[in-house]
Amino acid sequence: MGSKMNQKWVQLFIFLGPALLCVAVLRLWPAVLAIHESLVDPISGKYGLSNYLYILTDPEFIASLKVTLLFSIIVNPLQIAIALALALLTNAALPLIGLWRTLILLPVAIPQSVSAVVWGVGLRPDGPVNGLLNALGIASQPFVTSPDQALASIILIVSWVGVGYWMTFLVAGLQDIPQALYDAIEIDGANAWQKFRYVTLPQLRRPLTFVLVANTVANFLVFAPVQILTKGGPQDSTNLIMEEIYTQAFSFGDPSSAYASTVILMILVIAIVGLQFKLMQKGGVR
Repeated sequence: MGSKMNQKWVQLFIFLGPALLCVAVLRLWPAVLAIHESLVDPISGKYGLSNYLYILTDPEFIASLKVTLLFSIIVNPLQIAIALALALLTNAALPLIGLWRTLILLPVAIPQSVSAVVWGVGLRPDGPVNGLLNALGIASQPFVTSPDQALASIILIVSWVGVGYWMTFLVAGLQDIPQALYDAIEIDGANAWQKFRYVTLPQLRRPLTFVLVANTVANFLVFAPVQILTKGGPQDSTNLIMEEIYTQAFSFGDPSSAYASTVILMILVIAIVGLQFKLMQKGGVR
């Protein structure tokens, strides 16, 4: 009996060992290193909270935090709503449904940095997007070069990539809903909206919870489009927190502040995700 248990543990270690090692090296160790370095004063070398006190009183960091929160508040519900709408459409028996799904998922296969370059060309003053606007009688728009439009342009680019990705999880959730539930509510004379409200949404709570949490984390870590297209400008209108951390570490040569900012970002994301789970549990998701 004991030898069989030992064999099971050995097999478990063989299968899980490489994955756990990768998690430890690529995730846990950098997190521990960031926490350690964030507590070391760059001048005296002593442990303390000086880096955090500096960061939390730095106007640039506070401004980037506000921009990131605004970005997340806008982009999260926007992406989830569009992803849900597309999931409902692509789950229906439409003609050429395979083609439509492929077209929607195509941006997911393109790295975000490449998408940013493509959109950068498209949104140029002499680019195809402004060419289309001019053909429709609309004046050319500055897009990423305008403080008023740059953040909206970044939201457009991130959503173009993310919507199709999150749609796949919601389509899987829709396909798991038993048809018997729809048949039962149809007998009661329910219309399309009532089916969606009383059957689809309750049955999609788990996939929607996952998408909400994962999307929140992903959008707090957006970096490539900002770095490639705006570098946080113009006038810091797109200076998301990841861009601010990059600037601290590599432009200002202040890794201690960058480590402290990273830890604050981790705490913020964990707090928001925890709040989301709490709210979802109150809504009946377990």
